[in-house]
Amino acid sequence: MTASGGCECGAFRYEIDGAPKAVIVCHCTHCQRQSGSAFGMSMVLAANQFQLLHGVLKSFSRQADSGSTINCYFCPECGNRIYNQKTGGESVVILKPGTLDNPKAITPSRQLWTSEKQNWIELSDLVAFEYQPG
Repeated sequence: MTASGGCECGAFRYEIDGAPKAVIVCHCTHCQRQSGSAFGMSMVLAANQFQLLHGVLKSFSRQADSGSTINCYFCPECGNRIYNQKTGGESVVILKPGTLDNPKAITPSRQLWTSEKQNWIELSDLVAFEYQPG
């Protein structure tokens, strides 16, 4: 899989090369808040699959429920979140697949934090975890 994407305003662009390790739907309250919707999605890539083409991102850090620090990268112009990386886990990029030029090309395989999902969501065809698997 080779794909490209970017932020909403076009100030930032990237390419990915190769199939993702996973595509995940996350129902945690952090992802709900970040996406402004009922859940967030994440595409797990090796860092060497992700290439910045142009633009500069800003970042902020937050603490995950696990105690890990999550570094969140976004476009400073439009605020669009592009990816996350865990401190100490820089070999992995957690891309927001809604930023792909063709997000229809990916399909999630599992869902996490179903203990926090909205009651009206039913994704029974996906492997489900009540919390974040260890």
